[in-house]
Amino acid sequence: MDALVATYSRSALEDEGYSSDEHQELIQAKPSLSLNFVLPPMQNPSAFLRALTDDHANPNCPIKLAHGTTTLAFRFQGGIIVATDSRASAGDWIASQTVKKVIEINNCLLGTMAGGAAPEKDCQYWLAYLGMQCRLHELRHKRRISVAAASKILSNLVYSYKGMGLSMGTMCAGVTPQEGPALYYIDSEGTRLAGNLFCVGSGQTFAYGVLDAEYHYNLTEEEALELGSRSILAATHRDAFSGGFINLYHVKEDGWVKHGFRDTNPIFWKTKLEKGEFSNVTANL
Repeated sequence: MDALVATYSRSALEDEGYSSDEHQELIQAKPSLSLNFVLPPMQNPSAFLRALTDDHANPNCPIKLAHGTTTLAFRFQGGIIVATDSRASAGDWIASQTVKKVIEINNCLLGTMAGGAAPEKDCQYWLAYLGMQCRLHELRHKRRISVAAASKILSNLVYSYKGMGLSMGTMCAGVTPQEGPALYYIDSEGTRLAGNLFCVGSGQTFAYGVLDAEYHYNLTEEEALELGSRSILAATHRDAFSGGFINLYHVKEDGWVKHGFRDTNPIFWKTKLEKGEFSNVTANL
């Protein structure tokens, strides 16, 4: 990398009047380019971080990572449905209601982001890096990368930083002629699982409650979209750390299609008044 930069870039010191020896000395004093993160200056950074953040072993730890979101994805005969909420919370404070938690890796692959502290930073960085690797694969092999291979690249990447403070739980979804609808869950511990449906985040139990009752593989496209939206709506109603908007996508073999970024409030009242659901809320003011 340093050799490429030196070959194709012009030194900022070139016209400053330095001798060749002084010029070389100044260049060597500059830090070399590296793709590695800077770690804390201590012997065992991962143990140090674990001591400060592991509230299971130490309830009085100074840094408590709060996890709050709801993301889901499931396979069906027409492809894959991906749905998320849009709320970002910082403890008890709602920091944003319009966070985009579906990452468009390329025109055929989608990723979701969830985690603690600043989930959008970890997930956005690594999924953007994954998009670069997927494009390089296409250029080298003249064909689209499989979902299995893409998920394995991401799993290997985050595993190399295990115990160093990453906090992420993501899903990688795509449809290829060889695999059909393919869905993988990857987290910051390096876990990689294939499955028919996954929910991630603090609202996952409420979303699973709807999905487990109504999910089956032979759903029509309309039924699948409604199920994804209804599952996120249930999570935003019961989980204080989920809310905002419902972000809904349908992944097909020829690419993904976005089906809106819709406010949960009018959807909630439409469901309440037309279907009689959410009986714990009165419609009479």
